[in-house]
Amino acid sequence: MTPKNTICLWYNGTALDAAQFYAATFPDSSVTAVHRAPGDYPSGTEGAILTVEFMLMGVPCLGINGGPAFQHSEAFSFQIATDSQEETDRLWSAIVENGGQESACGWCKDQWGLSWQITPRALVAAITDPDRAAAKRAFQAMMDMSKIDIAAIEAARRG
Repeated sequence: MTPKNTICLWYNGTALDAAQFYAATFPDSSVTAVHRAPGDYPSGTEGAILTVEFMLMGVPCLGINGGPAFQHSEAFSFQIATDSQEETDRLWSAIVENGGQESACGWCKDQWGLSWQITPRALVAAITDPDRAAAKRAFQAMMDMSKIDIAAIEAARRG
């Protein structure tokens, strides 16, 4: 059954590569279907991979090989909640070390330009601490990080 809401991501001929990378990197992720174009279209020919259906951590997605007209931007990102430094490090490294790039405050981009927020649950707890001074210290510590360091966030939170 087709879900009512599917995230559609635009790629320049690399939708299958991206979907396979996500399926290999993130739990509860898989490539579920590959559809080929029934005829020529502006950025491809009949028989070329047109769309790729995939699940990304249980969220239905569709990659469309629409050509070079549109690029990903930071206006859209996936936020992945992590439970440990080990999980944070593994996901961050998988994205950054496979053609991606680091950004700030837990953000990075994959090799296709899609933005990711690798966000430890400990960070969210720290910056939403009812003790506003503790939250502010944790927030300031985060502002100086690219990949989130949970121990440093917790130390800042404690003061």
